[in-house]
Amino acid sequence: MSLARRAPTGQSTPYRVYPEQGAPRRRHSEGTMKSKHAGITLISFLIVVLVAGFFAYMAMKLVPAYTEFMGVQKAMGEMAGENNDGKSFEEIRRDLIRKMDYQYVSDGTVQPGDISIGQGAQGTELRVAYDKDIPFVYNIDFLVHFEKSVPITGNIAAPN
Repeated sequence: MSLARRAPTGQSTPYRVYPEQGAPRRRHSEGTMKSKHAGITLISFLIVVLVAGFFAYMAMKLVPAYTEFMGVQKAMGEMAGENNDGKSFEEIRRDLIRKMDYQYVSDGTVQPGDISIGQGAQGTELRVAYDKDIPFVYNIDFLVHFEKSVPITGNIAAPN
């Protein structure tokens, strides 16, 4: 004799009612379908890792160039805050290169010819424009162009 009651005849239900618990319970084998296993295969996982690794390697090559450019920007910001009265263009260029050296900008990155002074929308401006060639893989390189200009104060001495 079983304590479980079945549903009345003519009604099909996957539930059994147990009087001691008062609520219907589903038996494991009643009314369930086989579940399908879902997930990523080994091949697709390797493809995902390969793509992520490619972008990580690309970032490892490009991020140092951008951090170096942030050092150039910081050095130029320091030059913009200084009074450059009576300084020649060569003195300003030398001061900027020294400040970039403090910011860990490598010597080969910004050449003296990449630095110029001219008139801009905000008056006299100090401009730096340079290209950086970053080797990537085999014969593939990244060519990144950086350009920044800041207004400078003071009367710049005429070149000799």
